[in-house]
Amino acid sequence: MSPLRVLVDADACPVKEEVYRVAYRRGVPVRVVSNSWLRVPEHPLIERVLVSDAFDAADDWIVEAADARTVVVTGDILLADRCLKKGATVIGNNGKPFTSASIGGAIATRAIMADLRAGAGMTGGPAPFARADRSRFLQALDKALVRLGK
Repeated sequence: MSPLRVLVDADACPVKEEVYRVAYRRGVPVRVVSNSWLRVPEHPLIERVLVSDAFDAADDWIVEAADARTVVVTGDILLADRCLKKGATVIGNNGKPFTSASIGGAIATRAIMADLRAGAGMTGGPAPFARADRSRFLQALDKALVRLGK
C-alpha cells in the first residue's frame, strides 16, 4: 500500500499554509509542485517539487504521482478530473471536494463560462477568496486525511 500524502498544485494555491498546518498535525507528507521556485517550510514532511516550465508539466507530474492514497489540492478542474480518474481524493482551494459525481458538471460550467467570456466580452473570475473558504478547506482536508488514514 502506498503512503498517505498530499500533492499541492502550488503555483496559484491560496491555501498552502493551511495544508502545512494540517500536515504537521496529522504527520502526513506534502509535495508542493510548481513550475517556479516557491518558498516552502524547512520541515521533513514538506518537499518542494520543481518541474519544468513546459505547459501542464506540474499537472502531469501530479497525475503521475496520484493514487488512491493521495489527496490533491487544486483549483484546476481539468487536473481534478485527471486525478479523480487515478483514484485520488481531490479538494478545491475553496474546500469543496471534486468527486466523480460532480466533475462533469464542473467541466461543463467551465466550458460555458469560457464561451461567455469569449463571446460577450465578459471579464472577471471566481469570487474573492474568503475566510469561510479557508475554514471549509481546513475541515475538508482534515476529514479527507482521517478517512484515508483508516
